[in-house]
Amino acid sequence: MIVAAVVGILVWSQVGVMAAEPEPLAAVRADERIAITDDSAGIVLSPAEGASDTGLVFIPGAKVDPWAYAATLADVVAEDKVTVVITKPWLNLAFFDLRGLDAFTALAPEVSTWIVGGHSLGGVRACQLAEDADALALFASYCATDIAETDLPVLSLAGSEDGLSTPEKIADARPLLPDDAEMVEIDGASHASFGAYGPQAGDGTPTITDDEMAARLADELDAFAAQDLG
Repeated sequence: MIVAAVVGILVWSQVGVMAAEPEPLAAVRADERIAITDDSAGIVLSPAEGASDTGLVFIPGAKVDPWAYAATLADVVAEDKVTVVITKPWLNLAFFDLRGLDAFTALAPEVSTWIVGGHSLGGVRACQLAEDADALALFASYCATDIAETDLPVLSLAGSEDGLSTPEKIADARPLLPDDAEMVEIDGASHASFGAYGPQAGDGTPTITDDEMAARLADELDAFAAQDLG
């Protein structure tokens, strides 16, 4: 029975993975402002020119292809000059990934200040790793871990049209964050707006374009990273 259960989990984790949309991903690969390194632990997107002092370890949502976030975070790299490490969770599920934050920050040793963040269930896992980071960023997500008594800088981004991590659910979990956490609701964004993998079952309908969303994420991350996070 144990073997059957393990096999079942392995099969389930590989079925229904939401793939990156080809065109946005191709655009990132062709962007000369972004250097891409594909490692077994994660995908590193770094500015092609200029040193990057700040990095973001980004944990994907459940059963979402890590490459699906490259296009959405491209402006964060190209415009904000932030190095982004998109992790490759074990079994496509962050909860099964027991690696510490240093397994991913080691992919960009030149970075001195690290934000850990994630989308949906990836953000829940990011909360568990936040004690080893300089700051936490939640993308359509919320903490199940109580970090309210810490002095960790926190940015929480929600989508007004999100049908999964709804603004109401995020508000309900607000007491688990520090009092000074920045809570931002992006008008027109759905749950799937935080990646480029197409529509998602149970989600709302976005009224913001992919380009507008990428620019908005870059603006919010830029303002957040401009603080003294270290």
